[in-house]
Amino acid sequence: MKITKMHGLGNDFILTEEVREDYAAPARALCRRRLSVGADGLVVVAPSQVADIRMRIFNADGSEAEMCGNSIRCFARYVYEKGIVAKNSMEIETLAGIMKPELIIEDGRVTAVKVDMGKPDFTPEAIPVLSDTPMDFEVPVGGKRFAASSVLMGVPHTIVFTDAVADVEIEKVGPEIEKHYFFPKKTNVNFVEVVDDGTVKMRTWERGVGTTMACGTGASAAGVITHKKGLTGSSVRVLLEAGELFIENAADGRVFMTGPAAYVFEGETV
Repeated sequence: MKITKMHGLGNDFILTEEVREDYAAPARALCRRRLSVGADGLVVVAPSQVADIRMRIFNADGSEAEMCGNSIRCFARYVYEKGIVAKNSMEIETLAGIMKPELIIEDGRVTAVKVDMGKPDFTPEAIPVLSDTPMDFEVPVGGKRFAASSVLMGVPHTIVFTDAVADVEIEKVGPEIEKHYFFPKKTNVNFVEVVDDGTVKMRTWERGVGTTMACGTGASAAGVITHKKGLTGSSVRVLLEAGELFIENAADGRVFMTGPAAYVFEGETV
């Protein structure tokens, strides 16, 4: 299998154009760190009947995700620079719908990718979350009750506010919230610390993956919910372990995410 490894702020992916029946097994095998290539997910480039190109994303555990904000930036840069899609603004088919990334090009080089993430959905049945309201409900875990707010940002995300993200026992608390019965399809869990009215810090426990250095849909969810709660303005910098993402809440309700996409290496599996 010919592969290209890329990352968006440390959230790393293996991209391939190879067509096969089963991607779950290769995802589990290739994403194993130290024993294989290692990555948070396997991203497949595929043709589309409804958009310029189609993206499929498989988590490290082999499960297929609806969408991934960091991987779609990598995907857009890849298909553009490989000549697969000859547009700097394109439409990409995903299980979460049509995504519309725009490449930011300076001196002939892709420096960032801005993605129209669509409109957030706070309908409990759509997220899904077993709560009358997706905002400010409590999740009982390990004898504690965590104040949480959830949103469907292409994939389900739950925001848990904390005074210091560095102090969160994410490996312990993250999987318990992810798999809590409140979330029938599980949930991504984002621990968020508000720095000021334009900046937040975030750490993510990603559904089907574990701890990741960054999460694009999670950063979008954090920007949406902190703005909705009046904690930040419409533009939010989300500080992550390896850099930052810029989230904009547009007047029409759409959310835009801007951030980098970088190559690591190209190769072929044996």
